[in-house]
Amino acid sequence: MSNGTKKLSGADIFFECLKREGVDTIFGYPGGAVLKLYEKLYDVDFLEHILVRHEQGATHAAEGYAKATGKVGVVLVTSGPGATNTVTGIADAYMDSVPIVVFTGQVPSHLIGNDAFQEADIVGITRPITKHNFLVRDINELATTIRKAFYIASTGRPGPVVVDLPKDVIASECEFSYPDDVDIKGYKPKYKGHYNQIKKAAEIISNAKRPLLYVGGGVIMSGGSRELALFAKENNLPVTMTLQGLGAFPGTDEQSLGMLGMHGTYWANQAVNNCDVLVSLGARFDDRVTGKVDTFAVNAFKIHVDIDPTCIDKNIVVDLPIVGDVKHVLAELAAEIQKTPDVKEWWNQINEWKEECPMAYEDADGKLRTEYVIEQISKKTKGEAVIVTDVGQHQMWTAQYYQFNHPRSNLTSGGLGTMGFSVPAAIGASFGIKDRPIISISGDGGFQMNIQELITAVAYKLPIKFIIINNSFLGMVRQWQELFHAEKYSFTDLSASNPDFVKVGQAFGIESYSTDDPKEVDTLIDKAMSINDRPVLLEFKVVKENMVFPMVPSGASISDMIVKRLNPKRMM
Repeated sequence: MSNGTKKLSGADIFFECLKREGVDTIFGYPGGAVLKLYEKLYDVDFLEHILVRHEQGATHAAEGYAKATGKVGVVLVTSGPGATNTVTGIADAYMDSVPIVVFTGQVPSHLIGNDAFQEADIVGITRPITKHNFLVRDINELATTIRKAFYIASTGRPGPVVVDLPKDVIASECEFSYPDDVDIKGYKPKYKGHYNQIKKAAEIISNAKRPLLYVGGGVIMSGGSRELALFAKENNLPVTMTLQGLGAFPGTDEQSLGMLGMHGTYWANQAVNNCDVLVSLGARFDDRVTGKVDTFAVNAFKIHVDIDPTCIDKNIVVDLPIVGDVKHVLAELAAEIQKTPDVKEWWNQINEWKEECPMAYEDADGKLRTEYVIEQISKKTKGEAVIVTDVGQHQMWTAQYYQFNHPRSNLTSGGLGTMGFSVPAAIGASFGIKDRPIISISGDGGFQMNIQELITAVAYKLPIKFIIINNSFLGMVRQWQELFHAEKYSFTDLSASNPDFVKVGQAFGIESYSTDDPKEVDTLIDKAMSINDRPVLLEFKVVKENMVFPMVPSGASISDMIVKRLNPKRMM
C-alpha cells in the first residue's frame, strides 16, 4: 500500500485514482450530483475531458477509445437520467467485451431509496449488463473501489464496470490510500492453458487433414495477432474470422477466408461445415456464426480456447476446451506442434469453393452501390484506416469488402447491434489514435440516432471522415421484409422524411458533399482524405433495394446460403 497522512476529499481521491490508473481521456456530461467532481476537474491538467452532447454518446465514445487503443475507456455522468442514458452503451460494451468504467453520480446516501430528485437505481438497472458494479457508500472505500473497477474491467474477459458515487461521498474527506495490488475473492483470471490440453490439441492439429482456425475478437483483445499469424503461417492453416475478429489476421493474406457466418463468404462457411478439426480462438460460437447449432461443423473435432470458462459449451458443446488467454495459449500450442499438417488437398478444395461462388455485385448499370464505395475506401486507405461502422447492411458490406490488415481497425457493434454507435465511437477512437485516418461509416437511419455528436467532432476539430450510405431505407430490416415478411415494407422507408444530410452537416459547421454517381466516388474520397484538421462529411446515395449476399436465413444451417436475389425483378 502507498499511504499518505493528508486528508483528501472524495473529488480529490477520484482524480488521484484516475491519475494512478494512467487515464488521459474521459468522456462526460456535467450535472448536479457530480458538480464537486467538475469543480475539481476545472483545475486538473493530466487528462482531457471530452464534453459530449448526450450520455449515450459518452459510453460509445469510451467504447471506441477502448476498442482502438486497448486501454480502459472512462465515462463520467450525473445521476438519474444522466446515468440511465448510459445503459445502451454499457450493454453494448458488455456484449462485445469492451473495457470501460462508467462513473455515475448519485443522490446523497441518506436519500437513496426515497425517490429523490434525479435518483435512479443504476446499480440495479445495470447489474445484468455489467461485468461488475459498485455503489460507494463510504468515502474510505472509494480508492479501493476505483482500483477494483479498473482491474475488473481490463483483466480476464474485459467488460464494463459501473461505479455509483453518492453526492455526499464525493464531498466527504478521508486519508488517501491506494492499493498497489488487487485481490478479489473468486476472481482469478487464468492466462496459461492446461499443459495436457494444449499437448493434446497440438497432436490433433498436427494430424488433421482439414483443419480450420475460427478467430474471434478475443485474439485482438489479448494482443495475440502476432502469435496467430505465426501459428497459421508455420502450419499453413486457413483462417476465418468473426465480425469482431476481422483484422486479427491480415485480410489480404492468401490464408484468410474472410468472415464466416450469416453474411460470411461462401468458402468460409463451406470450410466450417467440412473441416475435420475446428479450432476456436477467442470466439463464443454466437448464433450469427453458427446458424442452426445441430448442423454446425458436425463432423469436426472442436477445440475451444477462451479466457472465459463460462463461454465453454455455452452454445456449442466442444471436444477439447482450453481455458486461458489466447495470446499465451497460441504460443504454447506453437511450441508443441511436432509436425505440420498435410493440407494440400484441403486448400485445393477451399480454392474450388472460392471459384464456385466468388464475392461479386452488379456494376454494369451505372448505379452507385455500397460495395463499390467500400471497395474504393479500402483501396485508397490500403487497409491502414480505422473503420468505425454502424449497424446494418453497410456494416456487413464493410466486413466483406474492406480488407482489414491490422487489429483494432474494425470498430463495430457486434453483439448488441446498436444503431447510432459509429458517430460517437469514431469520436472516441480519434482521441486514442492520432496517426491513422478515422473513418465513420453509417446508414442514413443509424446516422440520425446520435447525430448530436457531430458538434463534438467539430468542437474538438477531429479529422474524422463521416460517411453516410444513404439508401433511404432501414436497409437490413427492409431486406428481411422482402425475403421473409411478404414484402410488407412496414415503416422502413425513410425517403419522405430523411433530412438533407449535406445541409445538416453544414449546419454543424462540417464541409459536406453528396453524390449518386460512381464516377465521383474517388474524387470525394480523395477530398475527404486530404482534410486532416477538421471533420468532413460524405453522403453516397446508393441503390435503394440492394441486398447483402451471401446470407444465411435466421435459424438455418450455414450451408444453406442464399447467394443471390430470389426475385431479380425486385431490383430497381
